[in-house]
Amino acid sequence: MAWSIERRNQHVALVTMNTNKANAQNPTFFDDLHRAFDRLETEFKDCGVVLTGTGRVFSAGLDFDYHFPLFARRSTREVNAWFEAYRATNLRIFTYPRPTVAAINGHAYAGGLITALDCDLRIAATGDLQFALNEVAIGIPMPAVYCEIIKHAVGSSSANEMTLFGQVYDLSAAQRMGVVNRIVPAERLIDEAVALAGAVEPGCHPAYAFTKRALQAATLRAIDDARRLDLDLLASRMTDPGSLRAHARRYRELKGRDPTWEISS
Repeated sequence: MAWSIERRNQHVALVTMNTNKANAQNPTFFDDLHRAFDRLETEFKDCGVVLTGTGRVFSAGLDFDYHFPLFARRSTREVNAWFEAYRATNLRIFTYPRPTVAAINGHAYAGGLITALDCDLRIAATGDLQFALNEVAIGIPMPAVYCEIIKHAVGSSSANEMTLFGQVYDLSAAQRMGVVNRIVPAERLIDEAVALAGAVEPGCHPAYAFTKRALQAATLRAIDDARRLDLDLLASRMTDPGSLRAHARRYRELKGRDPTWEISS
């Protein structure tokens, strides 16, 4: 089912991710994202954007049932092609020229948290929310492009701690780390996010777009410089035997059953 988009407050589009129960990220999720942003660029050209999820999860990050078998096949060509598509989804949000606000309704893990960090601001609902960039801890190297996006969003110190050690943070710690800009009661989450996204009226969107690109200029240059690192090394590190063993261990912990895929030699 395609993501729902509804106009709020005249000049704000509320986008609700609903690819699957946890918004686990897989090719269907990526397709849904691009279809939603295609609509935003044609049907909602005068709107800022609020991005949210449903239930207790904003997004759980990569879909292990899709990605762990992909990595286990150890095909550099296949992993590089997958990564180019994944990279494009995050950069599309990150460079979107109008206001973007993540209304974080629930847990945000790994790639799901990166999706939130792609947005200009992040508002979270009160509650027992968890936040983590735990890729390294489960044997997935953090791509260089995302390291730059994370540093842009939360600063180098928080980025280093979060990406290298993969700790799980509660809501107050996430705010302290710069992940969350504001915390509001759950019943006010969407209204507060819509108010923020709508604070820039459409006539000022060109000024917003220029200023946003200027603020991101150094990060975008760093992303271009880091592209070679991702192309040269990322696939080999994702398919390293030690990484594959860590994937299988995490799968058993999370799913309570043995992996269903074979590891290619």
